Amino acid sequence: MNNIKLIAFDADDTLWVNEYHYRRAEEQFCEMMSRYCSAEEANNALLRVEKDNLPLLGYGSKPFIISLIECGIELSGKTLTNDDILRLIEIGKNTIGQKIELLPSVLSVIETLSKKYPLVLATKGDLKEQESKVKRSGIADFFSAVEIMSEKNRESYLKIVDAHNIQPHEFLMVGNSFKSDILPVLEIGGNAIYIPSDITWAHEIVEEIEHPNLVKADKLSLNLFGIN
Repeated sequence: MNNIKLIAFDADDTLWVNEYHYRRAEEQFCEMMSRYCSAEEANNALLRVEKDNLPLLGYGSKPFIISLIECGIELSGKTLTNDDILRLIEIGKNTIGQKIELLPSVLSVIETLSKKYPLVLATKGDLKEQESKVKRSGIADFFSAVEIMSEKNRESYLKIVDAHNIQPHEFLMVGNSFKSDILPVLEIGGNAIYIPSDITWAHEIVEEIEHPNLVKADKLSLNLFGIN
């Protein structure tokens, strides 16, 4: 940690619970679609529609709601009623505005690290939605900057590095998604701490690799940062 000058944290499912709310919504969607197909078929179709919509709509609850409706219309053979569509909208909206539940040790770790390093909250998704989560989390004041990105890739992390006038090897990213939080950072020569979450969106699952700049842990703790 001697060479680290900036630490960034992912937000959803790294600092607070998020994917659980989407998984619950997916289960409710599959229940609604049970009169047309199996739960597995409904879930696979929804994932396909979500992936197809990503380039145009991005991440967050609003694209999710559109995907629910689009997929529901497809699976039903365009027979959904207005009440059905309203129910799908309700299912999707229930992922928004949920109480922010910080994951174990987050508050103590963030508070301690903020006294030793500048911290950046680096997340992706809908700007308004993510801003609301950050504000409601109660930990926003511990971060010197908040970066809400449309996508997490090499270019977006290089922008963070450049904006803080550091070199990639002086940057450390902490996150739960190997695809979004870990691989791009390793590719630019940065460092990463990978803390897998219990629930991971299928779109974020990729083959994991070993790397000298990578540490994998089962939970967030100060020990990961050389603090006892």
